[in-house]
Amino acid sequence: MTEKVVKSDAEWREELSELAYRVTRKGATERAFTHDDFPKAPGTFRCICCGAALFDAGDKFDSGTGWPSFTRPLSEAAVGEREDNSWFMRRTEVHCARCAAHLGHVFPDGPAPTGLRYCMNGVALRFEPAAG
Repeated sequence: MTEKVVKSDAEWREELSELAYRVTRKGATERAFTHDDFPKAPGTFRCICCGAALFDAGDKFDSGTGWPSFTRPLSEAAVGEREDNSWFMRRTEVHCARCAAHLGHVFPDGPAPTGLRYCMNGVALRFEPAAG
């Protein structure tokens, strides 16, 4: 079992940029096509809040939506999901299992092999290149 990261609102505000705070701690969404695209090199995408490993670069694909998209998380235990009925829509929110940071949403319109599109806010992720 992974140890949970729990911090006060003031601690998160101090550690994160204003946009990263609004997205990860308050459930906001960054505007499409506003976050720099991540490298297409081998590596791991980690939670900007706690550093937990969330997605492998090999599972990233260009969805054309303006947000980083993945076919699956690094492991089932890396992320959690919950129903999101905001904005008059029915969606599945994805959050970091370690610190509960809002990451984005998952949709059933992705490519093989999963058919899923984990549509993440770029500001919620940090890319770590593979060692080598």
